Amino acid sequence: MIKSLRANHHILANTQEQLRILSEGVFASGELPSFEDRLNLINDYPLKPSSIQIFQVNIGYMCNQVCKHCHVDAGPDRKEIMTRDTMKMCIDIIKEANIKTLDLTGGAPEMNPDFRWFVEEANKAGVEEIIVRSNLTIILANPSYYDLPQFFKKNKVRVISSLPFYQPDKTDRQRGEGVFEKSIKALHMLNEVGYGQDRTGLLLDLVYNPAGAFLPADQLQLERDFKKELKNHFDIDFNSLFTITNLPISRFLEFLLRTDNYDDYMEKLVNAFNPSAVKGVMCRNTLSVDYQGYLYDCDFNQMLGLKVQKAAGQHLRDFDINKLENREIKISQHCYGCTAGAGSSCQGTVA
Repeated sequence: MIKSLRANHHILANTQEQLRILSEGVFASGELPSFEDRLNLINDYPLKPSSIQIFQVNIGYMCNQVCKHCHVDAGPDRKEIMTRDTMKMCIDIIKEANIKTLDLTGGAPEMNPDFRWFVEEANKAGVEEIIVRSNLTIILANPSYYDLPQFFKKNKVRVISSLPFYQPDKTDRQRGEGVFEKSIKALHMLNEVGYGQDRTGLLLDLVYNPAGAFLPADQLQLERDFKKELKNHFDIDFNSLFTITNLPISRFLEFLLRTDNYDDYMEKLVNAFNPSAVKGVMCRNTLSVDYQGYLYDCDFNQMLGLKVQKAAGQHLRDFDINKLENREIKISQHCYGCTAGAGSSCQGTVA
């Protein structure tokens, strides 16, 4: 019988506690293989990068929402925020290493007071694609954000936004009361300036996370459903839908423990392991940077405090592209979430 962890019903703010829970439970019984075991079986351990093409920079954990599935544990009370000096280090490295994509995330990245400066400087540095992961409702949070659609357009930002479902009840249950209505208003504002429209080049993508302890459905079919429903009922247009598997970290891990779903969910991830997805996991071409400038193999490792391999240099001030591209990627049991089924990354399915 798989070991139960039902006694751990508490806020999992301590990263070591989260790692302990991930390493025990379903894996302590010996009934299921560890992620390292699975990689060994397909001759892909240690996991290595391909090249660093994407700088995913978390510029602060502050957010105007408190979403139930948030692996960042973001919210209005979070004070961690990236300074302009750290942003300058990012820009210098982007130019030096010729990194083409800057992926800005949070929290709500727009709440960082230097957010707009960072975007503008990245454009000057020649970044080919700037992604902003917006929760949509920030656009309506107060008048200082009302012009964000125009700012995004001016700077040719690719907007990727979370929308749990095309109906209000599921969205509001996951992200808070009234979020769906505000999200629809924000999507209209983005559509009005050209986002999601043919031949404008202004990309507006949506992200779907399951609301419960299960894997997302087929990405292409969900995209068709979202496009049909949002167009027919709200006259909303967007480009692509990305499905992302919820990883057992922070608030979602707490949810799994509180609802007695942890063991079953982890077993589901392990049994859905897809060797083909390993080739496309985002840690192979993406480097995650936290608000202090520390480096991680992915955004999920960042939230678990798992910095990149020490020999590769763990901070922006020690950045060495050759060492980083030859490092061993740190893994743990949560990595099963990125290789389950069709695989999962910040750009959707990978296999």
